[in-house]
Amino acid sequence: METKKGVLTEIIFHNDENGYTIADMETDDELLTVVGNLSSAAKGTCFELTGTFKTHPRYGEQFVFTEAKEVLPTSRAGIEGFLASGIIKGIGPKTAGAIVAKFGEETLQIIEKQPERLCEVSGIGSKKADVIAASFAEHREFADVSLFFQGYGVSAAQTLRLYKGYGKDAVSLIQENPYRLADELYGFGFRRADEVAARMGVAPDSPFRIQSGIRYGLMSYVSDGSTFVPQEVLCEKVAQILDLTREQVKDELVNMAFTGDVQLDTIRDEQVVYLYSYYLAEQKVCRNLVAIAHGDLKAPAADIKRSIEMTEKSTGLHLSEKQKSAVLRAVTSGISVITGGPGTGKTTIINTIINVFEESGFKAAIAAPTGRAAKRITETSGHYASTIHRLLEYYYSEGMDEMQFGKNAEDPLDYDVVIIDEASMIDLLLMQSLTEAIRPGTRLILVGDSDQLPSVGAGNVLTDIIESGMIQTSRLTEIYRQAEESMIVVNAHRINHGEYPTLNGRDTDFFFMERSSEKEIQRLITELVTRRLPAYYGVDSVGEIQVLSPTKKGPVGTVELNGILQEACNPASPDAAEKKFGDHVFRTGDKVMQIRNNYQMEWKIPGVAQSGQGVFNGDVGFIQAIDNEYGSLTVLYDDERYVQYDFSQLDELELAYAVTVHKSQGSEFPVVVMPVSWFPPMLATRNLLYTAVTRGKRIVVLVGSENRMRAMIDNDRIRLRYSGLQDRLGRMMEFEETDIGKEESVWDDRDV
Repeated sequence: METKKGVLTEIIFHNDENGYTIADMETDDELLTVVGNLSSAAKGTCFELTGTFKTHPRYGEQFVFTEAKEVLPTSRAGIEGFLASGIIKGIGPKTAGAIVAKFGEETLQIIEKQPERLCEVSGIGSKKADVIAASFAEHREFADVSLFFQGYGVSAAQTLRLYKGYGKDAVSLIQENPYRLADELYGFGFRRADEVAARMGVAPDSPFRIQSGIRYGLMSYVSDGSTFVPQEVLCEKVAQILDLTREQVKDELVNMAFTGDVQLDTIRDEQVVYLYSYYLAEQKVCRNLVAIAHGDLKAPAADIKRSIEMTEKSTGLHLSEKQKSAVLRAVTSGISVITGGPGTGKTTIINTIINVFEESGFKAAIAAPTGRAAKRITETSGHYASTIHRLLEYYYSEGMDEMQFGKNAEDPLDYDVVIIDEASMIDLLLMQSLTEAIRPGTRLILVGDSDQLPSVGAGNVLTDIIESGMIQTSRLTEIYRQAEESMIVVNAHRINHGEYPTLNGRDTDFFFMERSSEKEIQRLITELVTRRLPAYYGVDSVGEIQVLSPTKKGPVGTVELNGILQEACNPASPDAAEKKFGDHVFRTGDKVMQIRNNYQMEWKIPGVAQSGQGVFNGDVGFIQAIDNEYGSLTVLYDDERYVQYDFSQLDELELAYAVTVHKSQGSEFPVVVMPVSWFPPMLATRNLLYTAVTRGKRIVVLVGSENRMRAMIDNDRIRLRYSGLQDRLGRMMEFEETDIGKEESVWDDRDV
């Protein structure tokens, strides 16, 4: 191993994610190409690198380093180059020259220990001097933190997150408890923290390790949708992960219960463990639902029967007696649920309910969990719908340094009625925030298809509410006459009932195309998207056709399909700018999806000079421009909203030529194409296929093995989610029963 000390004279390549750097370095007597990981790399900075020379078959001799220590320059030229690099805020090349001309080789000592003297330089005032001093101190602190953690294999990007989270205390805090990496900082997993802890000499039976392992075990179940875990199941799993005994895990679990990190409880005579936030959420949702259900309701002034008749005349649709009953129950109840599959008239019922309330002068709000779902409701119902987050006025609180809801128990929603569509997508924590913002006396109407996939987040909210038997529920099973003409609707209901769909009839909108191998499936899907469907139906191959897949991985998963479809629909060309980010290549014209909620992201509508904030998980748009010089990428959403991403934010985007069925929830597409092949049993389920089919509005095409499709329909195993809401709600509602009596106060018409 050799050590080389010099100044970086040219940055050939630097990856901000992992710190991988290729640069030219000038030492006292040679010019080197150096390769390795640097947390920050800027032209003019000085490093002491430890490594060995290796010969690259294409690029020749390189100095490959494994350790790097930033050192401050001592010569006037070195100091000026360092300051002129832009790494210190408030100093550019001109200011750097002026400072060094004034203080010479003492410049860095002046900045560090006597920053007020910077005001002796023309053009620098006290505020600018403070900025320079603070930036220099931060840079030195980060260099020290980076040097320490590189010895433990922590990547450059992770080191930066550490420093942002803990500042100069990062080293001491992580030395005290390395499991803070997993427990408190986003982007570190337990396995990674465990490796760092082992290098630091933390004992395998350390309480820090066991507690972090318990949190990791609980969070793995939360990620799969559960709100609690049976105690014996959790202890067994964590003991296997840590290679310890169940008794050691159980002892530490009891200690965590005493400190309030977890909550021990009994559900259906079984000892269970909650992360405390989810235990509290279940308690609050139950209490809130009970309060809303028993609130004093303002009676509508309108004649409900006449309002129904007016809706029928204006829409040309006739409501059945059972659908009229569903309207009546929604209008007269504190809380009600309307559930049913496609074509059963949910939208017509919502419109009828709104008409009743509007005639009575009631204020009604309509919302859905996602932006795409809200937009679809607005288009189909004619009434404005927002996201639940926007309804609750989600905002960033600078004082709390976190996102919060403006509408809550202290400042509730000012509506007489709140209607939530696509309610199957609501997870427990969102339901907590929603119900806290609804005051008793406000009607809450939940509309959704309980047979679709449950929420991505933890909880089984809609199904638990229905199955508790304590909330008035209207189940719609009758298909409207107009919907009966669609084989998409008919086959969706057949799939949901465990029956095989009718395939490839004349004048149909539902097709199955048999292919035996995954390569053949890939080729046919590409051909359908790029040529056959656009030619026959006149649809746009990218804008109106959506490929769905049950999984991200494998030959017919979204990752590989996106690469294939990108090259087929939007191939590389000299006219299309590109940006490589991780494993993705983003290209002008690409179809992309926002994969997490970002409520601070700004958007603009240039033609009307309108702007706002908020881009949401599941929003789909098209890349309009990529500016590699300034490091930005612009996406157009909904054909009107322009959003500019800094390159550092590109982890919020994915290609969207193909998306998972889970990501498609709440959306409708003119044409849906889906591969049907072997998938893991937990994904190859009836309700996943049902959810995918119900996303198609005009055409649905399944490509693959009919036997695999039939196996999916036969697989009615819904992935087990541990949830206590149903049991807890049932017990709480029984306790709160009013003088009306249970038989009169509970409606669950399973035949509606």
